[in-house]
Amino acid sequence: MIRVGLTGGIATGKSTVARMFAERGAAVLDADEMVRELQYSGTPVFESIVEAFGSLILQDDGTLDRKSLGEMVFRDKELRRRLETIVHPALVAAVEERVVELRTQGVSICVVELPLLIEAESERRFDWVVVVTAPEEAQVARLMSDRGLSQEEALARIRSQVPLREKVKRAHFVIDNGGDLWETERRVREIYDVLLRTGSERT
Repeated sequence: MIRVGLTGGIATGKSTVARMFAERGAAVLDADEMVRELQYSGTPVFESIVEAFGSLILQDDGTLDRKSLGEMVFRDKELRRRLETIVHPALVAAVEERVVELRTQGVSICVVELPLLIEAESERRFDWVVVVTAPEEAQVARLMSDRGLSQEEALARIRSQVPLREKVKRAHFVIDNGGDLWETERRVREIYDVLLRTGSERT
């Protein structure tokens, strides 16, 4: 089974691209969704987060206030590293378990949408790495529209990540998702066909 790591900058349209790969026939794993599941109340990850950050990050119903936690770690690199040391190993194990299941089901291509793939130095876990890009102005507009951020907040989120130009250097394939969706879809189709032809052997 071919393992593809799909990543890119914030608000570049990774989920849109992941959906297009799924429409071509790939199995797609959403790492963000898997993290949400790992953080459900009562899970080991949940308990470790509460122990590390305190009960102030809980909502009235006892569930994790992901927005407050996200804002907290965004402002403090040390807190962000602390959270990553809790979540990342559990996420890696969950992804590996799901990949094994998919392999036994005969899946030929598995795409893992992992926003911080480059930051986590996880390229070695994949046969191929696909990076989704978009112009910064498009990222800002999407963050302001979809997440209600100010322009200043949007720029701060974008610039807190590894620059897109650096991610592109470490990619096997790049998808520019800043224009028409039909062009993005054409590029996804092109890459998917290459993956089917070459398998896990990198060119």
